[in-house]
Amino acid sequence: MMQIYDYLDTHGIDYERHEHPPVFTCEDVNRLVPALPGQKTKNLFICDNKGKQHFLVTVPDEKSVDLKSFGEALTVKKLRFASADRLKKHLDLEPGAVTILGVMNDDAQQVRVVVDKAIWEADALQCHPLVNTATLVISLDNVRRFLKATGHEAKVMDVPARD
Repeated sequence: MMQIYDYLDTHGIDYERHEHPPVFTCEDVNRLVPALPGQKTKNLFICDNKGKQHFLVTVPDEKSVDLKSFGEALTVKKLRFASADRLKKHLDLEPGAVTILGVMNDDAQQVRVVVDKAIWEADALQCHPLVNTATLVISLDNVRRFLKATGHEAKVMDVPARD
């Protein structure tokens, strides 16, 4: 876990760190994490049906993603949630700790980052530091700098929501 802080510090990425009990859902966050600045996020790790393409999707915490419409928007057939094994293999994360910061572990550049337009318009984001027992508040400019440092480019789009 310390490696994320070393990585952020090495790349000059400022953050505020807030420790809290483990959180596994957005409901847990609302219940257990004090009010913090920045946009709350929900992060999904999904793949195509054959498991050849992987996506880390960051949306506002209250948004439910319509996977069928999202797949159509990406021109990818049949998206599904990726398994815990895939999450571990590609991002070295455990379920409940999925975060945009996980792409620092994707050296092979196998994971595409998709960010909802609403997130890309926020001043700052709330992100897990690869574990679900803390939340970092990072300015959007620093999130962009982080992604550039990891070699990932965010595809910014209006991620389709379920009704």
